Amino acid sequence: MNGEQERGDIKRGTPLTSGLYRLSALEAAPLLLGQHVVRRTGDGEIRCRIVETESYGGIEDKGSHAYGGRRTARTEVMFSAGGTAYVYLIYGMYHCLNVVTGEQDDPQAVLIRAVEPLTDADAARMALYRGGALKKPTGLSSGPGKLCRALRIDKSLNGIRLNQTGGPLWLEQGCAPQKLDIVEAPRINIPYAGEYEKLPWRFYLRNNPWVSVRDRQEPAFRWK
Repeated sequence: MNGEQERGDIKRGTPLTSGLYRLSALEAAPLLLGQHVVRRTGDGEIRCRIVETESYGGIEDKGSHAYGGRRTARTEVMFSAGGTAYVYLIYGMYHCLNVVTGEQDDPQAVLIRAVEPLTDADAARMALYRGGALKKPTGLSSGPGKLCRALRIDKSLNGIRLNQTGGPLWLEQGCAPQKLDIVEAPRINIPYAGEYEKLPWRFYLRNNPWVSVRDRQEPAFRWK
């Protein structure tokens, strides 16, 4: 867990720049790598580094819950202004955390697929919430459902503002993503997305053991 060592001169508690939340999901997804999720609990704050993300961008994306402009009780939060948390339940048992980005009424969201605890103390708190025996330490938060359980994230946090520090959940600056070795790959488990299924809209840190699924080829992401 070397996230603390990579923070450089960034002061602990520095919120993400507001400009990131105004970007499209595809632009924001790689930029969220290396940044920190902060969860305030009754047992203390937990900080984790984001190591894997997926982009779901706009009404044209067949992999998105808001494809075709679908506005329901569940998807309405996706149409909020960037900086909002979108938390939903899958398979009736696993929660997923997304960061809404972009402008009001343009449903853009980045799924946080995996995080790495910054310290042993953070990992210990997460293990208390995660429960159950782990085959390996990285199983603590190497997947969207796992990390939500380990951070005690559920639908009660749906719609909160992630750009406001001091609440139950927010995002902080970590290390500069441009300095990281990032892989781009297709998203996971969206066979219904047609021609959008194979697009390289998933991003993760190369050789990071907390990543949920590795691509066989692992093509490098290039900043534009």
